[in-house]
Amino acid sequence: MPTRAAYTIRATWILAATVSALGCATLTPKSAPIAPSVPAHAESPALGHAYQVLGSESLLIVRVYRGGTLARAGHNHIVASHDLAGTINVAPDLARSSFELELPVASLTVDEAELRAAQGADFAAEVPDSAREGTRKNMLGPAVLDAEHYPQISLFSDALDMDAGRLMARVQIRIRGEAHAFTVPVSYTLGANELLAQGEFALKQTELGLAPFTALLGALAVQDEMQLQFRIVARAR
Repeated sequence: MPTRAAYTIRATWILAATVSALGCATLTPKSAPIAPSVPAHAESPALGHAYQVLGSESLLIVRVYRGGTLARAGHNHIVASHDLAGTINVAPDLARSSFELELPVASLTVDEAELRAAQGADFAAEVPDSAREGTRKNMLGPAVLDAEHYPQISLFSDALDMDAGRLMARVQIRIRGEAHAFTVPVSYTLGANELLAQGEFALKQTELGLAPFTALLGALAVQDEMQLQFRIVARAR
């Protein structure tokens, strides 16, 4: 992939309750947060072809579920980003490819009607405006994402591996100023001018250093585990 300066990408399907308040395989966290880095091979643009992420065609969704003894009084929520940005550099040797993505925290949406309708029975209930606005306020506030001090969520490739014919991306997610490493399964279609990458996986808020929202001494809560789904469309520069 190109240099860090050559690309900036804001997945997903990040980070919603990330999002408390974006399932197939479960992410595998490393034991401790690490600082994001760009592989040395990314220094040479000759190693790959750059694809620019199209935010208007890409989408990250986080499904967040209610919990606690008063769960019936709450709602399941859909958090989404329509503003993924960055560059994916595809090398002739796929394992030497790389990417860097970013998304602005302030643009995360909560419970868009069209997205809820597409997610099935768990999200069929109507969410009042007051509940939707309250959830978004809690999510962006200092207790969760702290959008004022940490306006971006970033994703960096650490390594790419093939496992039984399936692409596994080792990804660092930087959120609230700290990076956490995970392994994410990715399916992709690569053409001469367009790249489509998509996937779905489970992720716990606590694995991102976030505390799930609770109220009434925990009787009303958000479950720790979220389901992330992403579709990334990128076109050749």
